[in-house]
Amino acid sequence: MASQDDALSQPAPGPAKWIGVSLVVAAIAFLASPHGPLGAFWRPSPDMPTPVGPQVPLFMLLNIAEAVAFGAGVAFLIFGYRLIRSTAPGFPALGLAAYLSVAWLLINWWPHDSLHVANGMKLWGLLGIEYGFHITLMLAGAVLARFFFLVVADRRLGRQQA
Repeated sequence: MASQDDALSQPAPGPAKWIGVSLVVAAIAFLASPHGPLGAFWRPSPDMPTPVGPQVPLFMLLNIAEAVAFGAGVAFLIFGYRLIRSTAPGFPALGLAAYLSVAWLLINWWPHDSLHVANGMKLWGLLGIEYGFHITLMLAGAVLARFFFLVVADRRLGRQQA
């Protein structure tokens, strides 16, 4: 049975795999959006305003961007841990938190906006969505700031001692 260190020594997957996973997952996410054919489980709330005129393609472009970010986040979950772990081997717990933070920063937009559409203007639901997403995004940013700071400081110390 291969150890985790053996897995880290394997070559990183090429960009074609990252792009392929990202696009397949993005297509599924787009189809499963509230207005998509697979999005029946979170159809738009009846009290949501209906877009008109140029708003329609602008909302569609936003939904495409969110689906692509979601796909990139899933690809990062599949392929990114090795990169994070090898970047900061001295900080395993923080590395894991940074890995999950990067993924969350990419993944969150699609379910976040989809829940807004499904929730409509119900304020308690809106507060739950906002706290659930915004607070976790703030925490993810703080984790990444700490990770970046420690990795840069660790590398500077390593260079000064060499």
